[in-house]
Amino acid sequence: MKIFSGRANRPLAENIARETDVKLGECDIRNFSDGEIWVKYTENIRGSDVYIIQPTHPPAENLLELLLLIDAAKRSSARRVTAVIPYFGYARQDRKDQPRVSISAKLVANLITTAGADRVLTMDLHAPQIQGFFDIPFDHLYSSAVFIPYFRELQIPDLAIASPDVGGLKLARAYAKRLSGDLVLIDKRRPNPNVAEVMNIVGTVKDRNILIVDDLIDTAGTFTGAVDALKKAGAKKIYGACTHPILSGNAIERINNCDITKLIVTDTVPSKTDNEKIYIRSVAKIFAEAIIRTHNNESISSLFDIDKDKL
Repeated sequence: MKIFSGRANRPLAENIARETDVKLGECDIRNFSDGEIWVKYTENIRGSDVYIIQPTHPPAENLLELLLLIDAAKRSSARRVTAVIPYFGYARQDRKDQPRVSISAKLVANLITTAGADRVLTMDLHAPQIQGFFDIPFDHLYSSAVFIPYFRELQIPDLAIASPDVGGLKLARAYAKRLSGDLVLIDKRRPNPNVAEVMNIVGTVKDRNILIVDDLIDTAGTFTGAVDALKKAGAKKIYGACTHPILSGNAIERINNCDITKLIVTDTVPSKTDNEKIYIRSVAKIFAEAIIRTHNNESISSLFDIDKDKL
């Protein structure tokens, strides 16, 4: 087994390699003067079980770098190539919801498969049905394995779990079941991309402590809008759990200015801030265990089934 990393999130890759007790492999990645990416494995990988760790958050070069690493591994006669994608970018465009738009999630799935990946390992897809876009084995891990034990230890009284939109209702229901809390739904509409407007709150939030769960925070418009609406409805302390802290634009400023007690995120993408309201939980152990079990052809269902009581 050999583990390699692109340049998108090397600290996470180093932590995963440390947890697997496997030295991170050596590869040379450079940019030509015009920006073109060049990759080369500087050690023999013929016949090896290769794992390439590379999230595909912006810029788009992260995705292209992953494709080139996969292609180079296949052309170097690797026995099996697994694309370990902690954050699967371009997942928000998973269907044709209006005329003349691209289904980018399907396009990216095709690119990864065509490049030569034999298996994909990722965490908290924005749309779980994207798994069906792939014709190769696909393992989907959940950050609930690190979030749920953390919030159980906090023992937050009068807890209710909130979903910031209808799409996250299933995830919020799973957290509510595991944490023995009530379920709250925030109904919103999105007049324009990256613009969200809170409409109604379904459920009781007055004098309750609220945990908002979501898979990613981009501009933080949806998240901070949900916080404001919950506060106006009488909520006490508000916590957040988000897997992928993209935090683009003025997201950090919005989080600073909103009435959030604590926001817990993971390290699937590099952290852009040491904000006192934002706390990072590493998912390196989960990915390391999944890689070890995949290499040994063992079941990893206990790692990605959020309905298992052990989580």
